[in-house]
Amino acid sequence: MKVRAYVLLVLAGILTMSASTKKASLSEGNTPGNLAPRIESMDNGREVRFQNHSGKYTLLNFWAAYDAESRARNIQLWNEVNKLNSSEIEMISISYDKSPSVFSETVKADGLNQENQFRDEQGAESELYKKYGLKKGFRNFLIDDKGVIVAVNVSPKNLPEELRKD
Repeated sequence: MKVRAYVLLVLAGILTMSASTKKASLSEGNTPGNLAPRIESMDNGREVRFQNHSGKYTLLNFWAAYDAESRARNIQLWNEVNKLNSSEIEMISISYDKSPSVFSETVKADGLNQENQFRDEQGAESELYKKYGLKKGFRNFLIDDKGVIVAVNVSPKNLPEELRKD
């Protein structure tokens, strides 16, 4: 009888440890497998939440008008996302342009949806810039509905394939 109780106690302990280990392994970071850092609020006061549990991915893209490569990639990604099923993915772009007028004129000139375009007014000094490791250059992050980063620097060409992987 004592052996049975001991075995049940050990099994219960193992189950408890394994359940808590899975949750503990998810930490905030900027690499695949990490929870995407939260975005508190942007220039229009809207909070961005990645943990929506709707089955919808979020493509988070960082760019600036002064960086030709990131600006072109922003347009290409936007066009690719618009070809896909809107119930499958949404795109949020964050610009690091210092001037509000440069930002708004660029968004208009590039034909982008203004509702999904934001400007980080604090620039390279912002917590967001630091948390997403943008000192190394502008990047994008594909985030699942649980808020977990599944891919970094997804090209427009590879975006549909990345969505099928998960």
